[in-house]
Amino acid sequence: MFAFTAYATNENLGSPSRVFDLLVEASKRHPVEGNAGGSYLTMRSKEGAIFFVINIVGNFGTVFCDNGYYNKAIAASPVDALPGYIMGGLSWFAIPWLAATTMGLSALALENNPVFPTYPNRMAPADVTAGLVLPTAAVAMLGKGGAAAVLLLVFMAVTSAMSAELIAVSSIFTYDFYQTYFNPTASGRQLIYMSHTMVIGFAIAMAAWSTALHYIGISMGYLYLLMGVIISSAVLPATLTLMWSGQNWWAATLSPPLGFVCSLIAWLVTAQKEGGELTVATTGANNPMLAGNVVALLSPLIFVPVLTFALGKQNYDWQSMKAIRKGDDHDLAAAANVDLERIPGEERRAIEQEAEEQAKLTKAARIARWLTAFLALALLVLWPMPMYGSGYIFSKKFFTGWVIVGILWMFCSAFCVGLYPLWEGRKTSIRTFKAIFGEIMGRGKPSRQSMVVEGQGADTPPEAVSEKMKD
Repeated sequence: MFAFTAYATNENLGSPSRVFDLLVEASKRHPVEGNAGGSYLTMRSKEGAIFFVINIVGNFGTVFCDNGYYNKAIAASPVDALPGYIMGGLSWFAIPWLAATTMGLSALALENNPVFPTYPNRMAPADVTAGLVLPTAAVAMLGKGGAAAVLLLVFMAVTSAMSAELIAVSSIFTYDFYQTYFNPTASGRQLIYMSHTMVIGFAIAMAAWSTALHYIGISMGYLYLLMGVIISSAVLPATLTLMWSGQNWWAATLSPPLGFVCSLIAWLVTAQKEGGELTVATTGANNPMLAGNVVALLSPLIFVPVLTFALGKQNYDWQSMKAIRKGDDHDLAAAANVDLERIPGEERRAIEQEAEEQAKLTKAARIARWLTAFLALALLVLWPMPMYGSGYIFSKKFFTGWVIVGILWMFCSAFCVGLYPLWEGRKTSIRTFKAIFGEIMGRGKPSRQSMVVEGQGADTPPEAVSEKMKD
């Protein structure tokens, strides 16, 4: 909607050609220091290059260290996990490439127009770093409808991300801490209780933390640049935990905190030397953030081999990971009158399914490695680097083509995320709707819990009913 408004229907913008002309005028009014020709229509940008590195490092951290991703991958079937992540990643790319770029360029193109909310002034730098470019541009293009659209978009994004984090954190606390170290014999009911408790506790803690950051003046932009400094020292140890059997316990455990200490030192020392003092402004500058992010990502290259070879290689065989099983929920199942006795042949089928799953995972891993190398080369080197190195400033035709390809990519994203899941789940959806319709019409099958065994009344003890059902 935002893209078509900016490049097709808006009375002040309405076409790639018009947006291009307004951006050229904006470049003349406010040329960008460090950009080729001071233009907004170029990939040759000094500050952009710094942000590129910070962004790559920070997102390495978020993807490799966010247990929400691991939860989804483990929950998905092996045959669906790889194509799901491929389609999801390629679909996501339309958001920063065209959607975010559209709103940023629209704000620049309209800032000299009376429809702009801050007219005749430009947006304050603090508002930009707070992430308010999106709603400001939306209001300038669509009025109150744009504000409502942004609210819906941000609300859905935040609730989706937060729900994933709540589940991930509660799972780690419940099974990796509580059950592993405090109560190994915990019942299913206790595990569920601890999981619910952690969901509530983490939600309250994050709400309090977010409120505190707001009142002390830490913006979203600051946090975005800082996250790599905090978490990216765990990227290499986490990767080698899965990819290299030689990494020992000491390297996997100590490299992240040691790298974090080094990244903090690099970040704060650079801020002090460049700014003369440590404030939100000096520590949030690009160069200190760049130093901290790069040191965080690369310092484990020193710590991991030193700790591994100095203290002995682990030669880990991953058998302890295979030993991980689902939590014991027999007590919850019994309370729901569910029969958990193994049916004949179940163990044999489980072994066959595991062998089949391993074959699928091996094939998926091979495809994932080649695809990762190809996409990394294409999206991080072959596409941006020549445009940066040449200092090319977009022509009107090139900009128009850029927009068209981006819109086509967004259509592909809409298909992958919005339509393909409906088609893939069509059989399940049809069964569900038939069952709902049957229940409404009174033709639904009675549940096992509600069945009354023939020849016995409603006063029959549950144990007797359960035994009869087993028979």
